[in-house]
Amino acid sequence: MNSTSRLLIACWLALVALSVASVQLAGSGMLLAALVLLAAVAKAWLISERFMELRYAPPLWRGLLFSWALVMALGMLLSLQFAVSS
Repeated sequence: MNSTSRLLIACWLALVALSVASVQLAGSGMLLAALVLLAAVAKAWLISERFMELRYAPPLWRGLLFSWALVMALGMLLSLQFAVSS
């Protein structure tokens, strides 16, 4: 097995672990919701950098894709905060 295959398998295992952690953390509290969203952002980073191979792309594309995931997570966290407070 070559190093690329090992790297992709390691990334896949990390994605599975983050998914399991997200399910385990889901359910209650703002802090836990923030941790679940943090895991989602980490998964987006892993997918874009390794599977989509954006690590070789221009920094603008990498930044745009990661920023999109971060903005979506922050938007969800803010909307959850407003829903809980009202």
